[in-house]
Amino acid sequence: MTTTLTIDGSAVHDIPSLYAELNRVLMPDEDWTLGESLDALDDLLYGGFGVLDGSAPVSVCWQDHDRARDALGLETTLAYYQAKLARPEVYSVSVAESAIAALRAGTGPTYFELVLQVFESHPNIDLTLL
Repeated sequence: MTTTLTIDGSAVHDIPSLYAELNRVLMPDEDWTLGESLDALDDLLYGGFGVLDGSAPVSVCWQDHDRARDALGLETTLAYYQAKLARPEVYSVSVAESAIAALRAGTGPTYFELVLQVFESHPNIDLTLL
């Protein structure tokens, strides 16, 4: 049996609201929430927490994904990496600088595209953008 989940893209205005929406969808009965981290999202999608059960098939429909794509676009992604540059003791400066250069050149992925990459790395999850 495939579980079907729906992400509401109109609820996504920035990175914090993305994770609030993901927590609403993926963690409704948990007493803890997913942090604002692509690595944390990746870990969650492996299953065993929230509504995901390991390798069981899941269908995720991302409604109004264009709104989320716009909200998590170039400016948001640049700010995300610039914030990393401000914390060189925690984050790799060279990685953030390379990502910023790629974004400015039009070749780097936006935060929205990074989220899609995380979902795509989980073959049991079928993500449909609506």
